Amino acid sequence: MDLKLHIPSALEYFESLVQSDEHFPLLEAAASLAQDEYPETNVQEVLDQVDQLCERIKRRLPKDAGSLHKLRMLNNFFFDELGFAGNLNNYYDPENSFIHAVLHQRRGISVSLAVIWLELAQGVGLDASGVSFPGHFLVKVRLPYPHEGQVVIDPLSGQSLSKEDLSERLAPMYAESGLIGDGDLPDAFIQLHLRPATAREIVARMLRNLDEIYTSHGDTMRRVKVKHRIDVLLPQVDSTQA
Repeated sequence: MDLKLHIPSALEYFESLVQSDEHFPLLEAAASLAQDEYPETNVQEVLDQVDQLCERIKRRLPKDAGSLHKLRMLNNFFFDELGFAGNLNNYYDPENSFIHAVLHQRRGISVSLAVIWLELAQGVGLDASGVSFPGHFLVKVRLPYPHEGQVVIDPLSGQSLSKEDLSERLAPMYAESGLIGDGDLPDAFIQLHLRPATAREIVARMLRNLDEIYTSHGDTMRRVKVKHRIDVLLPQVDSTQA
C-alpha cells in the first residue's frame, strides 16, 4: 500500500480555497498568490499577522464604540500609525500585489491594501466592502443610525471621497464615451460603480493586475502561472479575455 502523503501544489491549494462563493477566504486566497513567485510563503503566518493587528485595534476600542468611532480608529491605526500607503514610487512592482510583502513594506497598490484593510474592518464589526471602481480600487463602509449612510475611502491614502471626488474620477471615462457632457455625473452613474465587489472579483482583479505587469515585462512564464489561476478562479470565463 502506497502511503505517500500528497502535498498540494500552489495551484491545487488555491483551487481548494476558491471553490465556493459562500465561504470564500479573501485574505487567504489573496495571500496565496505569492506562492508562484515565493513557494516558501507561509500563508498561515500572514493570516496570523493580520489577526494580531486586528487584536491591537480591538483592545483600544471601547465596548460601546459605534461604527463611526471604529472607522476613525481603524483609519488612524492603519494609515497613520502603521503607515500603510500606496507605493507611488514603484506602483507597477509585482511585490505590491503580494500580501506578505505589503505587510512587511507597508506599501502596496489599492487592491492589496484594501484586502488587508477590509479584513481589519470586518474584524472590528464594520459593514465594509471592496469596490471595483474603474482604474482604482476603493473600499466603503455602511454606517447605521445615527450616522446613516456610506463612506467611500481611497485605500492608498485613507482619504474619504465625496460625491464630487467620485464624479471627478469617473468623468474622463464617460467624457471619452460621449455619454455625458461636462459637469458632475448623475448619482445613478456614480452608484453604479459603487457596487460591492465579491471576494472572487477582488482576487480576479489582483490576478489581472499581475497579468498586465508581466505582459508589460514580456514575462511569459509568469503570465502562464497567472493565467492558470484565473482559469481556476473563473472557469466559465475565457482566460484570454480575463
